[in-house]
Amino acid sequence: MSQERTFFQKVNLFIKGLAMGAANKVPGVSGGTVSFVLGFYEELIFSFRRINLKSLKLLLNGRFRSFFRYINAQFLALIMAGSIFSYFSVSLVLDYFLVHYENYVWSWFFGMIIGSIYYIGKDFGDWNLKNGVSLFIGATVGIGISFLTPAGENDNLWFVFLCGIIGVSGMTLPGLSGSFILILLGNYVLLLVDSVNVLFDVITNMFSGDFSAFKDAAKVRYLKIIGVFTAGSAFGLVSISHVLGYVLKRYHQIVTAVIIGFITGSLGIVWPWKEKVFRKENGQVLVDQNGDGIIENYRRYLPDVSDSETWISIFYTVLGIALILIIDFYGRKRKSR
Repeated sequence: MSQERTFFQKVNLFIKGLAMGAANKVPGVSGGTVSFVLGFYEELIFSFRRINLKSLKLLLNGRFRSFFRYINAQFLALIMAGSIFSYFSVSLVLDYFLVHYENYVWSWFFGMIIGSIYYIGKDFGDWNLKNGVSLFIGATVGIGISFLTPAGENDNLWFVFLCGIIGVSGMTLPGLSGSFILILLGNYVLLLVDSVNVLFDVITNMFSGDFSAFKDAAKVRYLKIIGVFTAGSAFGLVSISHVLGYVLKRYHQIVTAVIIGFITGSLGIVWPWKEKVFRKENGQVLVDQNGDGIIENYRRYLPDVSDSETWISIFYTVLGIALILIIDFYGRKRKSR
């Protein structure tokens, strides 16, 4: 599957990585869904599966060119570079819109996920009993996850490593939001807000010749946490991809049906009409290091059709659906050439 790509194809992959990275950071949205819709999901799984004993032998034997070609390194580098860059760029813009126009952002994602269900399901094929049951199981699990009660924050490094494995699942399992799972595990703010902000500050200061952060016990703690979380994420990407690659190859329709069900069940997580429920202790709202309230979960409600804001939200939902349909249209047009 490794192939030579033009400059524009490389830029396109980097942009897709940006989109996946931004989606991974938003609770309720799955980067795996983005990769599925944008058409690079199976290549992503294939490439991570190539990180195995054979690739390790090529690396240890100094056959670097064969190693990079075997693991489809160019593709992985562009996607991962886009995802990482997104955490310090696109996702920050997304954070701004979530703060100031939250309902519209959720509506847009809600529409995109509805469009994604159509996009994935349109060429499915035979909906027999086995596939129908798989769809139901996927939807049930997706809905069940949205109603779980979050745990408290835990900075034990073994637990942080486990969070890395589970949190990165949003990149490999369409419909499963790694960020939302981290909220349920109680470590979303610790891992994707506080630690990322400290890492960004440390890197910025290092470029200006300031290494004092390594003498600050609090910052060193966050650097350890983000390091262990990253290691867990890398381990999770490779291990989960091996399992997914195996089942996709042997049970493609069943797995696809489960994914469609899972994405359908995740609609409850990104339901636009909801309000934040903040974590409290002794009647006081707990805050992160930026002074923002720590979100525990969301309380959903039915929209008020007499409110103009509701219709604006519906417009953004339709816009989200339209975006996926446009991607589908141009994808079909390109293939027909």
